[in-house]
Amino acid sequence: MRLLLIRHGQTPDNVLGELGTTVPGPGLTDLGREQAAALPAALAGEGIGALAVSTLVRTQLTAAPLAAALGLEPTVLDGLREVEAGELELRSDHEAVDAYLGTVLRWVDGDLDARVPGAEDGHVFFRRYDTAVETALAGGEAVVALVSHGAAIRGWAGRRATNVDASFVRDHQLANTGVVVLEGDPEAGWNVVEWAGTAVGGALLDDPAASDPTGDPVEGAGDA
Repeated sequence: MRLLLIRHGQTPDNVLGELGTTVPGPGLTDLGREQAAALPAALAGEGIGALAVSTLVRTQLTAAPLAAALGLEPTVLDGLREVEAGELELRSDHEAVDAYLGTVLRWVDGDLDARVPGAEDGHVFFRRYDTAVETALAGGEAVVALVSHGAAIRGWAGRRATNVDASFVRDHQLANTGVVVLEGDPEAGWNVVEWAGTAVGGALLDDPAASDPTGDPVEGAGDA
């Protein structure tokens, strides 16, 4: 099986560098809509047979152009939503961002008891995300695309893929509409075969000026 994990398009929270994780969350910026519109052409050769999104509006808006091009109805799965920010919700300061992403890195490194203050621990996160992935794959399609979130994708792929680790996740960005491609299955395991960290439409659809904590390389949290 081939699994495409697609990060949603840019949101106002991404521009401000805020940890926005509650449902339904904001929509997309103008640039985010352009990024979403670039997905059908960028992924035209992938042979996507099923598409799923989270309960946050930004994933649904991002998936809409791709779904229309493919003639697919996206499945909405709560388990694909972002890692909860808890008491850090809507904060953008370095201390909050380091605590949030540092927790995700600890999960990747095996410390599933770690949690963001007031939020879920790694056991809960992986249980819900694993369930969502298995549900999305249940139809038996060879290629499945999931539109999800920066920290969630980095954390899940970093933990479930056998060929990447916390250091890799820390050092590799996942910009809006960046795509992580894995091959394998839930029983045999997964390998990352591509980590395309930049927007699918290329540099013109990137926004280097935006402070984007869940998509940027993790500075200051490597030892957390």
